[in-house]
Amino acid sequence: MAESARRRRGEAQGGDGRPNDHLFDRELDHLPPEARWREWMNRVEATIFAGSEPVDRETLARIVGKSCSIDLLIDDIREELRGRPYDLVAVAGGFRHLTRPAYADAIRAGVGGSGKTADLTQSEVLVLMCIGYFQPITRAELSSFFGKEISRDFIGHLRGAGLIASGPRSPTPGAPYTYVTTKAFLLEFGLDTLRDLPDFEALEDAGLLSKEKLLARGIMHEFSSSSTRDAGVEIED
Repeated sequence: MAESARRRRGEAQGGDGRPNDHLFDRELDHLPPEARWREWMNRVEATIFAGSEPVDRETLARIVGKSCSIDLLIDDIREELRGRPYDLVAVAGGFRHLTRPAYADAIRAGVGGSGKTADLTQSEVLVLMCIGYFQPITRAELSSFFGKEISRDFIGHLRGAGLIASGPRSPTPGAPYTYVTTKAFLLEFGLDTLRDLPDFEALEDAGLLSKEKLLARGIMHEFSSSSTRDAGVEIED
């Protein structure tokens, strides 16, 4: 009996545990167009709501008809959520539900922090910004930008938080490791892809970031030496 039940489950599912194509009705041709669209919207929203990570388009395409536009479907769901305290956002190559920033204080007052947000210092954010724009980048190049030694412990903390990872070896002498940002970096800063980083030229025009200033060691006045030491940037007298 148990073997028979397993066989029936195997017939109903593919090898990856998902329903077989011939048993799961994606197209919903028996429904009128309006009802079909509504059911697709419900499927997509439910799947995103249930996901612990952003749900990508490939996953969503498996639960709607071939002619369905995921982007138009998402637009309609977001329109319905316009007056709600949460939204459906594109982040880290997929979609997920996120509460709106206006309710952050209320959430903290009610249930406290989620514990998932990295506790970053200003200098760590600046180093992450440099890695984001100039990756793959070595620790020596980061140290050159800042005019101070970026310690291994500093890099280790960012790696431990999952915000950066080792990239390809640099072609420079010694072939040191380079560092690149990760999916967790995108999640942390609410970015869909690295293309969503603020335009570098716009930041330069606004005087907020300049590669020349970095290389000329002109940005360290942004941080006090005490906060820099706490962040793991070694100060050499």
